[in-house]
Amino acid sequence: MDKKIIFLIFFIVVIMVIISIIFTMKNTIHNSLNIEEELNNNNFTNNTINNTIERKDDMKLYIKVNNKILTATLENNSSVDELLEKLEKQDITINMEDYANFEKVGSLGFNLTRNDKQITTEPGDIILYQGNQFVIYYDTNSWNFTKLGHIDNINKEDLKQILGKSNVIITLSLERK
Repeated sequence: MDKKIIFLIFFIVVIMVIISIIFTMKNTIHNSLNIEEELNNNNFTNNTINNTIERKDDMKLYIKVNNKILTATLENNSSVDELLEKLEKQDITINMEDYANFEKVGSLGFNLTRNDKQITTEPGDIILYQGNQFVIYYDTNSWNFTKLGHIDNINKEDLKQILGKSNVIITLSLERK
């Protein structure tokens, strides 16, 4: 081969490598800025909520479903703090549908911060899914979820009976009603 052609090929390869490095660095910087911005937003949200809600360890969530009142013990995370802030203003009514014979799920109508972790649910677990779906499990499932709490003193069979086989409307509140 001619030396000029070899040099030209070498030069093109070097330029492609440099462009690739620049593109990778740009994406890394962009991702780092997004992560930093998200952390700052979460810190601001958490600080704001912590200043407005005096959370009590014995605070309960009340769930009215089919004329029954269920109580739930809440988790300690920013998702629950945000939910409590909403509930201090007004009760939340959710239309829930049965999904896959192990859960009832319905839209909150707003988003909460996600604190997803890989977990296996148990009957009675209350889960935030995708930041805006409120889920009550009456059987098990494994996935990345944000746990909001657990319904107190109920077994799988009783919970399934209360929730029923079809769609159900529930009301969340901080007071027994």
